[in-house]
Amino acid sequence: MAMSPLNQRRWRNFRRNKRAFWSMIIFSVLFGVSLFAEFIANNKPILVSYRGEIFAPVFNFYPETAFGGDFRTEAIYRDPEVECLIVSGGIEDCFDDPEGIIEEIDAGTYQAEGFDKGWTLWPPIRYSYRTPVDRPGAAPLPPNEQNWLGTDDTKRDVLARVIYGFRLSILFTLMVTGAASILGILAGAVQGYFGGWIDLVFQRVIEIWSATPQLYVIIILFAILGRSFWLLVGLMILFGWTGLVGVVRAEFLRARNLEYVRAAKALGVGNVTIMFRHMLPNAMVATLTFMPFIVTGTVGTLAGLDFLGFGLPPSAPSLGELTLQAKNNLQAPWLAFTAFFTFAIMLSLLVFIFEGVRDAFDPRKTFS
Repeated sequence: MAMSPLNQRRWRNFRRNKRAFWSMIIFSVLFGVSLFAEFIANNKPILVSYRGEIFAPVFNFYPETAFGGDFRTEAIYRDPEVECLIVSGGIEDCFDDPEGIIEEIDAGTYQAEGFDKGWTLWPPIRYSYRTPVDRPGAAPLPPNEQNWLGTDDTKRDVLARVIYGFRLSILFTLMVTGAASILGILAGAVQGYFGGWIDLVFQRVIEIWSATPQLYVIIILFAILGRSFWLLVGLMILFGWTGLVGVVRAEFLRARNLEYVRAAKALGVGNVTIMFRHMLPNAMVATLTFMPFIVTGTVGTLAGLDFLGFGLPPSAPSLGELTLQAKNNLQAPWLAFTAFFTFAIMLSLLVFIFEGVRDAFDPRKTFS
């Protein structure tokens, strides 16, 4: 479906804004990579070949007995015995000297009856965001060839937690910002278009709701219902929708008495069509002006809540929790540098992108 001439002009303006365009490309690559975090950082192989069959541990549960082991619990694929069972096709000698048998198989000197060599396809990082690292020394451990960004104070790989945490933060921000913006735009459009007692009642409701202490409500509900991702998303939407109401309301109040709106009413055009087909596009420039602040504010709020211990569940890969660990472990500067550069890069890219979108919707903006 071809774009309209107006949208084509907006796209050209966005592309001419080099900072916004390249920020979008870089951000898209980073976010796209993080969407496949399970294939990049995981303590399970992507594929396993065992006795001619292909298994996908990333997607499915396989007990150790599926690979010739003794336990019906999920196979621990990093365990030398399990690795030996997979590579050797279930040779019983793996229980005596798994590492020695693996070395013989790799060297091509192992001989056994019924031997059927298998293989495993591992992600580049063999740790998930909650996998403990088997390294000697007191945590947090410094970076090395095994853990490129070191480990945190519970010996979890920092790079794996950053990849998963980046994805979680962006998905959280997109959901909260999208839903809150839709509610705020709808409320502001209704207030500004109809005015009168509708506007008056809405304004009083917003004043009361905005005065509600957000942090206290989150703490109380988390104490009653427990910390969860979706509960936090819902609470952030409930408290975030008022951010755009004032801007949209002002634009609709200004535009509702303009001649093109009066002409549409005289022709019998419905209110919904007038509001969202004719008036809303003209209000989008002012709306998008505030969008970078809402996006960065959502990311900052999530990080702040995690830093204070009132955000996502402790098991979640949280960038705010990484910042808290950096504060508590000043002897491990790699934690602080990782948290700083992750937030700096993520927020800068988002701000540059939304600035480009805002300028693309502004008919007065042109780029050479």
